[in-house]
Amino acid sequence: MMKNLARFIPKLLRRSRVVIPVVRLNGAIAATRRGLSLENVGDALEKAFAKPSTKAVALSINSPGGSPVQSALIHDRISQLAAKNDIKVLVFCEDVAASGGYWLATAGDEIYANASSIVGSIGVVAAGFGFVEAIDKLGIQRRVYTAGKNKSILDPFKPEKKSDIDRLKSLHLEIHNGFIDQVKSSRGAKLADDDDMFTGAFWTGGKAKELGLIDGLGNMHDVLAEKFGPEVELKVFERSSGLLGKLGFTSQLNLTAGLGDDVLESVETRALWQRYGL
Repeated sequence: MMKNLARFIPKLLRRSRVVIPVVRLNGAIAATRRGLSLENVGDALEKAFAKPSTKAVALSINSPGGSPVQSALIHDRISQLAAKNDIKVLVFCEDVAASGGYWLATAGDEIYANASSIVGSIGVVAAGFGFVEAIDKLGIQRRVYTAGKNKSILDPFKPEKKSDIDRLKSLHLEIHNGFIDQVKSSRGAKLADDDDMFTGAFWTGGKAKELGLIDGLGNMHDVLAEKFGPEVELKVFERSSGLLGKLGFTSQLNLTAGLGDDVLESVETRALWQRYGL
């Protein structure tokens, strides 16, 4: 009843309610139809930061990582919008904010997590399979024709070459160093001196707080209510599913086109989550 009467109270006399935009960054990070990418979260971020009067934008992160490029693109866009509009960014880690998921988290001025959240994994990984013996047993001949001696690097149907592995490790080292620089730039003096910090190890929220990877333990509603009052209102901006998704055609399309890609993407995504026991 009081809510109904509130509309009759002059606007200047009403208690102002702080509205905090929330953007959910959930899922594996990849430039795919289902993945988390700048293309499908860009609109939500633009809308969340649209009002200069906004006191803060909250990011809900639940990601096991994925593409370092998309991680950097999303992170940088958040930072650009926050700086342009002078809006504070508060990050809340859910089940996992690891690898690229933690890269996203470093866009926040403050990072919070649950005591049981998985946080960290500041490293780079690549995985695959070798089928050399399998095709030998099946009597299959591998025929590859290239212009450029490195075009068939890391071919899973050929024996591994040390030069190929060294080249891949060199690329990983460059990406890893960029990741480390990003974390140090974001967290600065908050980081503890720990030998495992940048080894790809990951921790629970409680330990992550000790290491300075996050600022505190708590859930989004409680933290925001403490900062902006119990009447704080959360306005969620969802990532784009594209025009066809909005019209409800996504499931039908999956049955008739790109089914193989969907299955492969699902397997790869499942493997990312399982790395953290989920």
